Amino acid sequence: MSINPHVAEIAFLLGEKSRATILISLMDGRFHTASELAYMAAITPQTASFHLSKLIEASLVNVDKQGRHRYYQLANEEVARILESFLAISPPPEVRSLKQSSQVKLLREARTCYDHLAGKLGVGLTESMLNTGYLEKEERNFVVTPKGEQFFTDFGIDLDQLKRKRRSFSHACLDWSERHHHLAGALGNELMKRFFDLSWIVQVPSIRAVKVTDKGKVGFKQHFNINI
Repeated sequence: MSINPHVAEIAFLLGEKSRATILISLMDGRFHTASELAYMAAITPQTASFHLSKLIEASLVNVDKQGRHRYYQLANEEVARILESFLAISPPPEVRSLKQSSQVKLLREARTCYDHLAGKLGVGLTESMLNTGYLEKEERNFVVTPKGEQFFTDFGIDLDQLKRKRRSFSHACLDWSERHHHLAGALGNELMKRFFDLSWIVQVPSIRAVKVTDKGKVGFKQHFNINI
């Protein structure tokens, strides 16, 4: 007897292209309507609603009801981490148009992975913090050093408050495009929010890519020694 026969059910859900597209679209960490997800997956809203009901039953997606409207989001960070792992072992998408090529390039450069930064920017930031001694890697987690504690405090991040959150503090997440780990967890999320607050990065509409601003180029160079 299989120890966990329900694995096949999850694999079946991910094996349907439209459902997989919906899940990947939700990796931006934001809430979306069924119509928005239908557009992203190139299916009808009715079909999207059908797929979303299946994903909710499997506890892969949550729904927030506001009056007559429903908004959907990935169930949790663990689901996002598993999806990122699937992407890391999946063959690259076949590029069939200039628009698709531009979107893939943007996603590889910088994107959100649920609630933290990924892509070339996310990996570059993580490697920079390792090289400067702010972080140390221990198996599947990053550890903040005393030097790092001072840096993050000066950068406006309250580490003690983050450690009190009921979630992973600073684990390593495998980046599907760079094939290296980037910083995730509460610290990765707080860093990303700080970059948005400082206007170093802005969200690219319709896809989960982010773009570094001119202000961000200066900031990343000054604080992380990254040239963008």
